[in-house]
Amino acid sequence: MKLETIVNQPVIEAERFVLRPLRRSDMGLIDMYAGQKDVARMTTSISHPLPPGATEAFITRAQSEDRVEDVWAIDGSQDDQPEVMGLIGLTRIDAGKVEIGYWIGPGFWNTGVASEAVRVLIAANPLQSTTIFASVFQDNPASARVLTNCGFEYLGDAESFSVARDASVPTWTYSLKLA
Repeated sequence: MKLETIVNQPVIEAERFVLRPLRRSDMGLIDMYAGQKDVARMTTSISHPLPPGATEAFITRAQSEDRVEDVWAIDGSQDDQPEVMGLIGLTRIDAGKVEIGYWIGPGFWNTGVASEAVRVLIAANPLQSTTIFASVFQDNPASARVLTNCGFEYLGDAESFSVARDASVPTWTYSLKLA
């Protein structure tokens, strides 16, 4: 029996959900969503098909004291929704600089969940960041709209490698200055 690791990471309340640290009990829902090709191919790091043990290893890294990324489950259980509707995270880049990343389960696409999660995380600013960066694949304009609607400014084009696609994919890069 594995004990639940308590992570030094805040729970952040939104109107329709809470952002909370990952738990081992999230594995099933994360596997279900992240294992879908449409979700995996819009990320840089999720492989498709999702290998056995990948989600468990991800949660273990997210719960580590020396992690470089803080990850929150978008937990809608307070509003009779699933305990995991998606994930959102902040990766430390440099002093005061982080990169935000998120994915949403397909059943919650175009419902405002991503925009609300990004807005709430920016407002909470749990890592006391001065600048937040983000990038999205150019064939994912919905994620680009989330960022621009949350105040991010376009910086330029780039490329990122997508594990699920096994290819470099053109991206749009954004930033948001907080201080």
